[in-house]
Amino acid sequence: MSVRNALLGLLGQRPCHGYELHAAFEAVVGGEEIWDVKPAQIYTTLSRLKEAGLVIEKAIDQDGGPEKRVFEITAEGQWELNNWLATPVIGKHQRDEFFVKLMIGLATKAVDPCTIIYTQRASFYQELHDVTAQRGTADPASELAHILMLDKAVMHLEADLRWLDMIEARIEEIRRQPLPEPEPRPRGRPRKRQQ
Repeated sequence: MSVRNALLGLLGQRPCHGYELHAAFEAVVGGEEIWDVKPAQIYTTLSRLKEAGLVIEKAIDQDGGPEKRVFEITAEGQWELNNWLATPVIGKHQRDEFFVKLMIGLATKAVDPCTIIYTQRASFYQELHDVTAQRGTADPASELAHILMLDKAVMHLEADLRWLDMIEARIEEIRRQPLPEPEPRPRGRPRKRQQ
């Protein structure tokens, strides 16, 4: 999810100023510890949405105070939001930093790959402990959506731990295999097409 689309969604409910959007975004994602977005990023994103014609900015007079600047979604912005809501999210399950670290460890032999696995496993267990503790303090009567999000995190971490066990069990087989190499590229200039 991009912050851009989330802001369009929040503005689809009602016009808001930047501070309200920042607070609403944090409430939706479950707090800044889960997804930290600075107020400056909110205002930068609003500026880009305005330039793209997806929101408009309006000034509202306040009794005796400075005018309030609020943002409102446009018809183009609503179309963009509807399109985002109707499009599936593509996960990047094969783009994994730990996997790259393990392969580089195997290639360079700078560190025992088992050490990389142990370090990652300890990190996953700590994260699993933290998420489980968070879930334990959430109120099912008012935070069910957040609880389900935490359940997803727990399931992913448990799957990641099982995956590490699989890698560790077969690490010697991996060591015996050749490391992936790039495909050789033909040398010289490409031939010109004959007309």
